[in-house]
Amino acid sequence: MSGSVDVKRLSLNQITTENWSLPEAIEGCQMQEIETISVWRHKIADIGLKESSRLIRESGLNVSSVCRGGMFPALSKSERGERLEDNKRAVVEAAELGTEVLVLVCGPSPHKDLSESRKWVQEGIEAILPFAQQHGVKLGIEPLHPMFAADRSVITTLAEANDLKRRIGSDQVGVIVDVFHVWWDPYLYEEIDRARGNILGFHVSDWKVPITDLFMGRSLMGEGVIDIPRIRKAVEQNGYHGPIEVEIMNKELWEMPGDENLALIKKAFADHV
Repeated sequence: MSGSVDVKRLSLNQITTENWSLPEAIEGCQMQEIETISVWRHKIADIGLKESSRLIRESGLNVSSVCRGGMFPALSKSERGERLEDNKRAVVEAAELGTEVLVLVCGPSPHKDLSESRKWVQEGIEAILPFAQQHGVKLGIEPLHPMFAADRSVITTLAEANDLKRRIGSDQVGVIVDVFHVWWDPYLYEEIDRARGNILGFHVSDWKVPITDLFMGRSLMGEGVIDIPRIRKAVEQNGYHGPIEVEIMNKELWEMPGDENLALIKKAFADHV
């Protein structure tokens, strides 16, 4: 048990309650006295940006991030351009909901040339950067576990994310540290040190053995092998003291009645983060 994290830092990443609409997630947070939420774009699309913004504003909830932008690589220049426009819409959504962080899941390669796809990721971030700056939104590069390289992101280590941030050279760009994606990395703590002052988000869940599903295999904190408190302390020592998003894709959690899932999440957070 960690015993040293303030439960008020807990942010409900909305994918953790995927079966809920945004109004239902807001209500659940209010019932469980969770003060912060991370909003997913498909939930915004369900009810519209204007209504999403009104509900968030009236609820008094803080928004830690909007998820997600990115998905930059594509074979044709026109398709890459369409993805840039979609990222600009994501920036507008983040600004309207009052968060300064747009999480970037950078996208898989559309062919076998991973190095070219990584180049497209950098070009994509650089292309939307002036627009993000105008709207006061920071771009958080989230490296994903290598098992997602084929279908979600060619940026698979914190070292890659750090290198990409440094090549772009803007304070408007930072990194997201998600324990599920980076816990295995032998250079993790050196790379967290390198990210000092540039960490825009910290996400928690756990890796239960055996993992049964690539996407929906995440578990509650404390059920798996990840040393979450050690990683949390490392990001804090390197300047991040913001919300801690609980991001768990897990069908059992999704299907729990009422707000039982949020009660479980709060206890796991208090005990194991």
